[in-house]
Amino acid sequence: MTHCILIGAPVDQGQRRPGCLMGPAAYRVAGLPGTLMALGHTVEDIGDVLPGPAPDATCANPAVHHLPEMIAWTHALREAMAEALPRGLPVVMGGDHALALGSVAGAAIHAMREGRPLFVLWLDAHSDIHTVQTTTSGNLHGTPIAYALGLPGFDPFPPFPHPVPGQNICMFGIRSVDPAEHAAMLAIDITVNDMRVLDEQGIVAPLRAFLDRVAAAGGLLHVSLDVDFLDPSIAPAVGTTVPGGTTFREAHLVMELLHESGLVTSLDLVELNPFLDNRGRTAKLMVDLVGSLMGRKVFDRPTRSF
Repeated sequence: MTHCILIGAPVDQGQRRPGCLMGPAAYRVAGLPGTLMALGHTVEDIGDVLPGPAPDATCANPAVHHLPEMIAWTHALREAMAEALPRGLPVVMGGDHALALGSVAGAAIHAMREGRPLFVLWLDAHSDIHTVQTTTSGNLHGTPIAYALGLPGFDPFPPFPHPVPGQNICMFGIRSVDPAEHAAMLAIDITVNDMRVLDEQGIVAPLRAFLDRVAAAGGLLHVSLDVDFLDPSIAPAVGTTVPGGTTFREAHLVMELLHESGLVTSLDLVELNPFLDNRGRTAKLMVDLVGSLMGRKVFDRPTRSF
């Protein structure tokens, strides 16, 4: 039995398409608390995090938008994660992927206090390795991995606490990387399992190889699950659709393998935009995936109307 701590993160400023702020409510309506309790876990919903006042902050990159607001969100979510981790398994319900600027920082603080290495599994169509200075879109949801690595170019954000070594990060399922991000990835020792790798090797071998490294190091594992990790044909409620994502069964297999590993210590659920959903289809699928992560077996699958 695990004590699951639900943290609402209605972050909408990391990109330009409104709607992700409705994500935490959608997860609750789609039955996330009940799913976890039915699997024998205890659930504590601390409600939605509220950021403090936005600082008076600017940067040299004119493309960046909502910088002060995202700094405030980063502070608030870092503290919420660091406070929750000693008490259970935090599940951050987003909100766009910029929330990971704070959630991964909070996980790093906890790992530092525990004297254990932090590992990050990035389940996403995108590498999110831009900095505040290199982003051309100005969307800060494309920057959390660079921030976690401790790369320069994040002023006026607070320095990332205890940066995560590149070899402790695994990108899984990526398929949309721009030239600047590709160059950054080549310069850093990150495990990149893009869709070509998964097509050639399957889901199991690359994921187990990474999980074996986490286990051998006695590490803590933060999983960040973006809706666009999934193929848009089964998960339409995201503003950053990229064809060729994981299938229903592939995504559940990833979650089942994570459950069997017993290594996951914190989780992000990001980029759900209920405004773009079809009768809650994507929210329900994401809740089902969390169920698989937390112990639901393949033969426990409920019958569905779609």
